[in-house]
Amino acid sequence: MATTAIAIAKSGDVVVGIDTHKYVHVGAVFDTTAGLLSTISVPADSDGFAQLLSWAESFGEPIAFGIEGAGSYGGALTSFVRRRGYRVIEVARPDRRIRRLVGRSDTSDAQNAAKAVMAGFATAEPKTADGAVEMIRQLKVAHDTAVKARATTMVTLKAMLVHAPESLRAETARKTQIMLARHCAALTTERLDSPEDSIRITLASLARRWLTLDREAAELHEHIGALAKTTAPQVVQSYEIGADTAAEILIVFGDNPERIKSEAVLAKLAGISPIPASSGTTTGRHRINHGGHRQLNAAIYRTVIVRIRFHEPTKTYVARRTAEGKTKRDIIRCLRTRLCLLQ
Repeated sequence: MATTAIAIAKSGDVVVGIDTHKYVHVGAVFDTTAGLLSTISVPADSDGFAQLLSWAESFGEPIAFGIEGAGSYGGALTSFVRRRGYRVIEVARPDRRIRRLVGRSDTSDAQNAAKAVMAGFATAEPKTADGAVEMIRQLKVAHDTAVKARATTMVTLKAMLVHAPESLRAETARKTQIMLARHCAALTTERLDSPEDSIRITLASLARRWLTLDREAAELHEHIGALAKTTAPQVVQSYEIGADTAAEILIVFGDNPERIKSEAVLAKLAGISPIPASSGTTTGRHRINHGGHRQLNAAIYRTVIVRIRFHEPTKTYVARRTAEGKTKRDIIRCLRTRLCLLQ
């Protein structure tokens, strides 16, 4: 029996899906009624961006660009498309289990990005990354890595100190980290004839590294604090909201906070929203969402714990909720949600 091909009329409205990489971007354009129209591969530079946009516009009016990796390799493309007045949707990477079952390619990833936008699965607007919050985020990355390296250096220094001569161990006993680093940084030796000489050189090197990282972390923390106070003074002025916590809150909001449409969305982003946890005969139970921005979640938790101990209005709230039969865990959950939504 012969089959007859049915021509589907094009609507003129297209959705573009883009799979981004370091050196090349792959795009796929879908008509909202006719389906896949074409694919393209362009260099990841300004000329390639212009070529991609002209190619997409040749098929109709782009109503949205679904970009995978909008916050990394696709950051420059996202800004380029947004400046031309088009809507950009951030598309998450496809599930790895599905990739293992059906395989993957750059073209298929671009097609899946467009399909996710058309189906309504992808709706998140990416951060603009063009203002003070992006500056805070970049400084925060440098600060956090410096703090982590500083901690690692001190652990190594103390581990090597175990192998130092007894006299040196006695000199450094009960010293604080800064005092220990300054003492070891001043160690010198005129020769390298024995393990005692090499351990003094090792300790001095580690101590100088720790002091350098300590100064670097302090300078970056000062820059972050200054930007946070200028960008969101009402947040920094809150009780026990320091520069680090304020920075984490601002980073989640981004330079375009209007993309967060409701308090529920913010609670989910911060990992403090309740989600159903019912099964079988157990109904009506909920647990905390373990997703979201974990650094912000931890910062809010630390702030709540401090407020429970020292903030009188919070202590009063805890007493009232305890009298109502709430557990400490439930009270902390409520405080975390309230603290985040008030910022």
